[in-house]
Amino acid sequence: MTFFATTKRAILFMSALLTLTPNLTVLAGESTQTNNNVDESIERLTIHYRQAYRGNVSSEQLPQAISVLDQQLINDAGLTRFQDVLDYSASVARQNNGGGLWDSFSLRGFPGNENMPSGYLINGFNGGRGFSGHRDLSNVAYVEILKGPGSALYGRSEPGGTVNIVTKKPQYQTSGYLKATGGNFDQYRLEGDFTSGLTNALAFRINGAWQEYDSFRDHVFSDKKIVTPSVRWQLSDKASLLYEVEYLKQEQLFDRGFIVLDNNINTLPRSRYLGEPNDGPTVVKAMGHQLTYDYQLNDQWSFVAGYNYRDSSLKGFSSDAELAKGRQSLFDDGRTLTRQHRYRDYSSADNSVRLELSGMVDTGVINHNLLLGADAYHYKLKTGLYRYRGKKGEYAIDIFDPQYGGPQPDVSLLYEDKETQKAWGAYIQDQMDLTEQWKLHLGLRFDHYEQDISELVKDTLSEKTDSRVSPKIGLVYQWSNDLSFYASYSEGFLPLSGTDYAGMPFDPEESLSTEIGMKFNGHWLNQLPINGSIAIFDAKKSNILTSDPVNVGFSATLGEAKSTGVELDLAADISDYLQAQVSYAYLNTRTANDTLNVDWGVLIPAGSPLVNVPEQTASLVLKQDLNEFDIDGHIGLSWRYVDSRLGDSAMPSFELPFYQLVGLFANTYLNDNLSLGVNIDNLLDEVYIANSYSALWAVPGEPRNFKVSVKYEF
Repeated sequence: MTFFATTKRAILFMSALLTLTPNLTVLAGESTQTNNNVDESIERLTIHYRQAYRGNVSSEQLPQAISVLDQQLINDAGLTRFQDVLDYSASVARQNNGGGLWDSFSLRGFPGNENMPSGYLINGFNGGRGFSGHRDLSNVAYVEILKGPGSALYGRSEPGGTVNIVTKKPQYQTSGYLKATGGNFDQYRLEGDFTSGLTNALAFRINGAWQEYDSFRDHVFSDKKIVTPSVRWQLSDKASLLYEVEYLKQEQLFDRGFIVLDNNINTLPRSRYLGEPNDGPTVVKAMGHQLTYDYQLNDQWSFVAGYNYRDSSLKGFSSDAELAKGRQSLFDDGRTLTRQHRYRDYSSADNSVRLELSGMVDTGVINHNLLLGADAYHYKLKTGLYRYRGKKGEYAIDIFDPQYGGPQPDVSLLYEDKETQKAWGAYIQDQMDLTEQWKLHLGLRFDHYEQDISELVKDTLSEKTDSRVSPKIGLVYQWSNDLSFYASYSEGFLPLSGTDYAGMPFDPEESLSTEIGMKFNGHWLNQLPINGSIAIFDAKKSNILTSDPVNVGFSATLGEAKSTGVELDLAADISDYLQAQVSYAYLNTRTANDTLNVDWGVLIPAGSPLVNVPEQTASLVLKQDLNEFDIDGHIGLSWRYVDSRLGDSAMPSFELPFYQLVGLFANTYLNDNLSLGVNIDNLLDEVYIANSYSALWAVPGEPRNFKVSVKYEF
């Protein structure tokens, strides 16, 4: 069935749903739409969904920088992938994306394990752990970037911060949309969302997407199906139950990118694919369940309990460039690329639970905003890698005249790790209102974890048990309703998955972080509405992991790293019709100690940069409302700048050049329900590298591209 035939059927189906769904008189907190047929005299219900690890303290009062990437930005920029929306925060930089199969990023200069997807939260639960492919945005309400470790609040996390995805929730008022998008490189997508109340106590929502994407890369494709239903049950006037489900299937040709010789990113055309099309797609499957119980004890105290289960798998073949210099023919003749043939068999299962009690205690002298909680998880991870690694020049391809479809060698098991992590933690937070202006923030978290890793080939078994206490202290000075200053200090740790080449597990990461900042929200500079934050931070992290270029597919410990920087995030209404969003970060991220890697034969001196971390990053979005021209719509411009970066931790001479991208977007309503959107990305057709694992695994950015979408809302 063609894309357009499927689109037509989906539109007819959604229209049928509309005719069958009665008008309801319940409004939801997330929705701002109104129904003209609703009797205004009837009482309406507003739903508020409580944030995890937040208690009753607003984000504006917390002693840490928090930026939000909302649904309006997602819609304007025409974004469909979680990784793409993170580009609009200057604190985030792209990292190795596992052959294009997962989302991977650093925050404030600190990356995670280069051979694993980055961790993030979904409604406060671990969601990035495992192999769930590209996170889709079809059910995302907004993305929070919670900077700094804040371990006493958010649990085990990177010192750079935590990313929390907040999903769209069921509403009692009927609403939804159907959106069809087409672009160059034969990229087509159908996305939909529908929510309504079934009864006065029961509401449901279903959204998802189906896409068929080819690519500017020869032979590369990425097809995806995702559906995310949810239901909310109002048990009583004080209690509710929310159940959310996610299903994803992603099929994609594994793609390590192209190669860069002598730091020349034009060595090959960016479309050149050096894998093997006959490998077929790597298939990613993921299933997630979240159950949340919310009980309002009284006007000041509430209780929240949640359970999360996620499983995922990744299976498929690939043909990857050999990275070991002694085995690579390319370094001899400049055109013959020796490859490895590989097969991956990865899977994960993640169970987690969280209990929270939050409220306020007024002692008559000091007002205490308390949060008490406990969480636990049981996580299983299997990583099996099969490969063929022949002699130098075997299973090779000519980089200038590639010929595909030749015999593919059989693979044999290189390693198979089976890992189990069990952990539990308890935490307490107290934000005390010392005066109307001064607020003291104290947090303490205790964590205990157990980790067992068995490796089949080497027949090894390793066990690790540890307990940690993570404190946090912060101070907020509320200068006025529009301006506040804060300072904070926190410690954290993070258990690391996987083993090194010898089958030994990694020690957990440990971190220290200090931060001072300012938050503003008011009318400044000739009474312009401006809100945002400025932060200065200094953080240190131990047991940094990086790629092992000799034992490819394994990670190795780099040592200790530091990151010092300045961040600015702001949004402003320049006029009644013109809006601006700005994000800027300066990062001085470097190793903190000399490291000699015997396998690499490389000395990494203290002060060396980290891979894929730019010194300066900036983004700007300008949006012009066209109502003053009697046009129901808007146009806009986006600009992003990414500084030069180190491209390979074992090759200091390999540097990724800086780049800047310009985009245009426009949207107009054709009638009350139908809108037309146009997006042009990389308008100036910049040639750039988005991220790199080595000079032989460098991922080129997409050239100039456009897409057109038609959206029907109801």
